[in-house]
Amino acid sequence: MSQGSQENEIKLAVADAAAVRGLLRRVGFRLARRRVFEANTVFDTPGLTLRRGSRLLRLRQAGRVITLTFKGRPLPGPHKNREELETTLSDAARFAAILARLGFHPVFRYEKYRTEFRMERGPGMAMLDETPIGLYLELEGPPAWIDRTARRMGFSRSDYITASYASLYLDWCKQQGLKPGDMVLKGPIVK
Repeated sequence: MSQGSQENEIKLAVADAAAVRGLLRRVGFRLARRRVFEANTVFDTPGLTLRRGSRLLRLRQAGRVITLTFKGRPLPGPHKNREELETTLSDAARFAAILARLGFHPVFRYEKYRTEFRMERGPGMAMLDETPIGLYLELEGPPAWIDRTARRMGFSRSDYITASYASLYLDWCKQQGLKPGDMVLKGPIVK
């Protein structure tokens, strides 16, 4: 992930985590970070100013690492391309209190397990996300690398998903006839 630059990524819906891990190994990826639980909280104003502007302010706890992320408005195109600024924090609760004082409040929580993979050479990375609404493989890197890597893995541009997890969750709830809430894990996820 970038510390302060343009983020380029896509998601790919996948059906089987073990099969995806095998596919990643076959095309040259190696484990970069073991499977870790992530708890994400999205903050916004009461009027949803950030969401209406297609921007994001997120506090993520992944293991012992706490990260604050700002994501800017996505640019049009086949990949999700937008500004991303991140910094690590030492105290999530204190920072959430600071955000509240500034008028930002939690509006959505989502949880997942993430495993990260990298190639020995190459500018991008792959992340396997196990979410309550399914399994997704994210490819993040330069657009040409994303396209080349997706093709090597048997995917085409028609498989690309650029929607956020919040949008995917809302669509999933609509399809299931469920009232949306937070996208949190309620039981075991298949490794």
